[in-house]
Amino acid sequence: MDDRAGCPANERFDPFGPAYLADPYPTFAAVREETPAFYSDELGMWVVTRYDDCATVMSDTDRCSARNAQDPLLPFGPRATAVLQDGFGFVPTMTNLDLPEHTRIRKHNLTAFSNRRVAELEPVIRDITTSMLDSMLAEPRFDWVSGLAFPLPITVIFELLGFPDSDAEMLKAWTTERLVMLFGRPTDDEQVRVATNMRDFWGYCVDFVARRQRDRSDDFTSALLDIHDADNSAISIQELTSVIFGLSIAGHETTTNLLTNTLWLLLRHRSQWDEVCVDPSLIPGAVEESLRFDSSVNAWRRYSLVDIELGEGVTIPADARILVLLGSANRDPRHFDGADRFDIHRADARRHLSFGKGIHFCLGAPLARLEARVVFEELCRRAPDLILADQEIRFAPIISFRGPTELVLERG
Repeated sequence: MDDRAGCPANERFDPFGPAYLADPYPTFAAVREETPAFYSDELGMWVVTRYDDCATVMSDTDRCSARNAQDPLLPFGPRATAVLQDGFGFVPTMTNLDLPEHTRIRKHNLTAFSNRRVAELEPVIRDITTSMLDSMLAEPRFDWVSGLAFPLPITVIFELLGFPDSDAEMLKAWTTERLVMLFGRPTDDEQVRVATNMRDFWGYCVDFVARRQRDRSDDFTSALLDIHDADNSAISIQELTSVIFGLSIAGHETTTNLLTNTLWLLLRHRSQWDEVCVDPSLIPGAVEESLRFDSSVNAWRRYSLVDIELGEGVTIPADARILVLLGSANRDPRHFDGADRFDIHRADARRHLSFGKGIHFCLGAPLARLEARVVFEELCRRAPDLILADQEIRFAPIISFRGPTELVLERG
């Protein structure tokens, strides 16, 4: 089946339209029922919408490749390409790497990203959280994103990697706009600006790894270098540097959205916010339901290696780019009762696909869950009277990541 012409879903699916960006779920529901897998002329991709099909495409490494997971939606222009060719040495290491190399690198990342290392970050996360909350809650009105949801995860990932605090502001500035570069439609000038930041950040990571080779510490970077020193065929310095670069750039954006989406949902469902404030043991379930109901990552990408037959008799041809609508899968009524109802008591919320599925399941999921738990424990204890200010909620024009760019709050 080829939906390249005359498909009703094509007319509905406008991933950069204002209505879709504000609320993609009515579109997800429509295309999921009408044409569960279809070709989007606008994106040049096949779009998959149902839970079972999304799970298949994400986890079937024999038929699907992850090679395009981090490709720019639009090809870089010649100016941005020239910038990146001038010293940017990033190589695929995790999200866009296939077997068998993916297994080799992920194994060592899991060793360095140990349960002990993540658990030891809890007091650090709590200290940073309380400090940021002290500053925000002293004001009668404040933005949750700029006040905590953005700076906390990036500060934590820098702490994990071992980046010095003195470099934090410079590094944060280099991370801006990257998502639009890869998952949106940037202008030529925007491409050049972001490409320059990426090249400069790469140079920083090269220098940082070289310093850690001489002077180790108890951090993720040093742990990977120990693995390299024990067997330099396990992970090369270029691969190791690429892992550090990838985590420092992408290891925080999804957590920013998770923290923002969760709070936005809870405050819109006031009785459930009140329940969480009274009983903090409900927080983990609330976080999982937020991940299911309004995913921080609502779409991801794959590449078909062979023809893939999905449900409803749809066949995606070989050598096709695929957009996997995780947000649609998470609200598939075939898998979740009352899928469009937000319910922090939902027993099966953790079956969402927001962290992926299969060999590429998100390495940082335990850290993201820890950060969210700590943040909401402290927030519920300190500010159960929070309310949403009157505002227009806006979202960045990108296809894969979803979260309000601002969330203005007040004390009730």
